[in-house]
Amino acid sequence: QVQLVESGGGLVQAGGSLRLSCAASGNIFSINAMAWYRRAPGKQRDLVAAITSGDSTNYADSVKGRFTISRDNAKNTVYLQMNSLKPEDTAVYYCNAKVVLTTPRLEYTYWGQGTQVTVSS
Repeated sequence: QVQLVESGGGLVQAGGSLRLSCAASGNIFSINAMAWYRRAPGKQRDLVAAITSGDSTNYADSVKGRFTISRDNAKNTVYLQMNSLKPEDTAVYYCNAKVVLTTPRLEYTYWGQGTQVTVSS
């Protein structure tokens, strides 16, 4: 029904930057909140940043001032600009979206497949 496709992960040195993208497609009427989560090796999946349909944002304390979440509603896409990357940012990053389907007109939560971000020291 709805697919979330992430891109932009990779290997970067500490202090570097990466920009993740997540494009939603399918049976979409509208998208409410969108978010990025991450799972580091041996740890649980944690919220990194979230953005509402009204562009209100919130961030994990560990990324405040370094990461910026944004969205392009016309493209059903959410972005995560990651600056001043640290080795502890190494994780698989997952896109999350709360999507109202065209049919039925109900909200469902969808996840992307994940993209690996590795920060070397």
